[in-house]
Amino acid sequence: HDVARTIYYGLFALQHRGQESCGIAVTDTYGERKVHSKKGLGLVNEVFDEESLQELKGNLGVGHVRYSTAGSSSRENAQPLVLNYVKGTLGMAHNGNLLNAVELREELSYTGAIFQTTIDSEVIAYYIARERVRTKSVEEAIMKTAEKIKGAYGLVIASPRKLIGVRDPLGLKPLCLGKRDDSYIIASESCALTAIGAQFLRDIKPGEIVTITREGI
Repeated sequence: HDVARTIYYGLFALQHRGQESCGIAVTDTYGERKVHSKKGLGLVNEVFDEESLQELKGNLGVGHVRYSTAGSSSRENAQPLVLNYVKGTLGMAHNGNLLNAVELREELSYTGAIFQTTIDSEVIAYYIARERVRTKSVEEAIMKTAEKIKGAYGLVIASPRKLIGVRDPLGLKPLCLGKRDDSYIIASESCALTAIGAQFLRDIKPGEIVTITREGI
């Protein structure tokens, strides 16, 4: 079913984690696999209304509420980030800070990358996209990226057919796994699971990558 409304209520429960901006990006795993997204400055109930939620059609999605840690408070810096590249589309929400973001951004810039934002998250997304071209799976691309980035991070990534959760090796940022009926949910706090009537399964372990497909987890 369409997940945008479920993500909306999950974000509403996580509003204490950020009040500057928010966004939702959804896709479907059975049709065109086109990403539909909406994001903006303000609280969840200010950015989204009934009409905008109905337009976000898809059974796989990512949502985010933001507070500034790196990068200014602007619509461009709102998440989730959506990248279109040769292997398809990548939607990503990131919580955390990278210690080596400046040096990695500079490295990417010298290889021709053009940045649309000033946040650490775009550096991570670019590295995943670049590594994905050279690897057999998005999980392998994430592993290669994790070898480069240093810091605290929790990631939720939507690729054309998968929902992926990633927690930094030291477990500095929280990430948990839940389930409602036949659907899996990854969230930074379990209160988002409670808000949508989902069951808390477990915390994602430090350094763990969890992949969810139509076949399961």
